[in-house]
Amino acid sequence: MPLPAIFGFLGPTLAPEERELFRATDPLGFILFGRNIVDPEQVRTLVSDLRVAVGRADAPVLIDQEGGRVARLKPPHWRAAPPAGRIGAIAAQRGLEHACEAARLNSRLLADDLSSLGIDVDCAPVADVPIPEAHEIIGDRAYSSDAFLVGKIARAAAEGLLEGGVLPVIKHIPGHGRALADSHEDLPVVEDRREALDGSDFAPFRALADMPWAMTAHVVYTAIDAEHPATTSPRVISEIIRSHIGFKGVLVSDDLSMNALDGDLASRARAAIGAGCDLALHCTGIYDEIREVAEALTPINDELAGRLFQARSMALKPAPFDRKAATARLRELLGEGP
Repeated sequence: MPLPAIFGFLGPTLAPEERELFRATDPLGFILFGRNIVDPEQVRTLVSDLRVAVGRADAPVLIDQEGGRVARLKPPHWRAAPPAGRIGAIAAQRGLEHACEAARLNSRLLADDLSSLGIDVDCAPVADVPIPEAHEIIGDRAYSSDAFLVGKIARAAAEGLLEGGVLPVIKHIPGHGRALADSHEDLPVVEDRREALDGSDFAPFRALADMPWAMTAHVVYTAIDAEHPATTSPRVISEIIRSHIGFKGVLVSDDLSMNALDGDLASRARAAIGAGCDLALHCTGIYDEIREVAEALTPINDELAGRLFQARSMALKPAPFDRKAATARLRELLGEGP
């Protein structure tokens, strides 16, 4: 069985030492960043090489392709997808039904791009509900500040990915929208009452609880666990994510190398898995850090293997898709003209 890990790596091709490292450590899958991207043919070859390195043709390959400022695939080779906030704005301009249609079409186009490259997991959509004073790290990556709208539009986006054969990863469960700090740099602490969290932050994730994958938030919620961020909190994962929200799918940590977490990488990995995360995500691609995380983990068990299989089965075999028509309709919905 592979390790419950998703690893990044350094460049657009696998170095010999990276091939050997991945062969030896056997992570479940990989994640791509801009540093790994050149053009479509290069990405297809790279994705194939990653799977060959671990000897599994179904090893998941992830990417953050939200649109807007979070997009690893960029022009001129790939479409510049709009940020979530622009899609969410359609709800006020033309109604929720049109916003959901735009979200679904946009995601179906994203899935078309990703599946053509062999990428089968997209770390999107963002289901966070930002408040006005929150740190801008979420900002227009969110569809709306209305939790009901976020749940509806994010579901349409997730379903568009599934229709194109790509697994969505809803993030950042159970909610990053109240964070006053960027968890890449600091540990956000949310001190709001449980009732406020229930009515807003948690609500979109409850509406998306049947989705295949979700990514945790490196955020402390003092009303639930004042000592640990969600990623390493058994109480948040058990009581909130698994029970109250009802998420039963594959739970992957946010990047273990982010400054919101303390301790060395081995202790972070053990804490995340020990708290109830299914998979540990490490993104830097630094050889010694990958080795450290790998040495802290043990192979996945049968329960997680079953959960991964169930998640994979949710991705549909793509039906015939008129990309030109979908693009034209999305531009119309966005008010961009023909």
